[in-house]
Amino acid sequence: MTFVVFDLDDTLYLERDFVLSGYRAVGIYARDQHGIENLEPACRTVFASGERRRVFDKALLSLGAMPERDLVQDLVRIYRDHTPAIALQADADRALRRFSGRCALISDGPAKTQAAKVAALGLNERLSPIVLTGTLGIGAGKPAPLAFEMLADATGLSGADLVYVADNPVKDFVSPRRMGWQTVMIARKMRVHLSPPPTTDHAAAHRITSLDMLDDCLTRDPKD
Repeated sequence: MTFVVFDLDDTLYLERDFVLSGYRAVGIYARDQHGIENLEPACRTVFASGERRRVFDKALLSLGAMPERDLVQDLVRIYRDHTPAIALQADADRALRRFSGRCALISDGPAKTQAAKVAALGLNERLSPIVLTGTLGIGAGKPAPLAFEMLADATGLSGADLVYVADNPVKDFVSPRRMGWQTVMIARKMRVHLSPPPTTDHAAAHRITSLDMLDDCLTRDPKD
């Protein structure tokens, strides 16, 4: 039996959609609570420039507002805790249907934020188990093997019976590869992380641009 374990961000939905949803929530909060207008478009401009760190600081400065520590921390909290307006990619929905009953999730990130994404996408009813590494303690995030070991224990499967499908070769594939899992990189055109694998051990065995191509990568029939 082939059991597929999915990553979340830029695998099942577009991470940029969460980012833009967060900027919308932050913009409303900044306007209503701090009288700062146009923070959402300012954040979008910074993000579009390729900046992925200190976006709020730079957006505030572009509006002539000081990025005071308490203010920025407030904005980060709103961003992380907002109810996201996101949706599954169509090919992801089809893949979850094909592998229904034999698919799970491993995702990094703040636990509360990732749980909100899972809920917004309706994944609690479609994936099991769901392992959010943010709930496991410091050092448990990928590329640490803990989450993958937990999935193997939960399913009773090992080696090539397990597949990990994810987007970021910097951290996603090195541990499952060492455990003998099949690995597939989904390289969506609008993905956020574009860095190449730092070593050959970090690269996935297969690279696809749509989850409709997933079945062709697997060494075992998903219906076996």
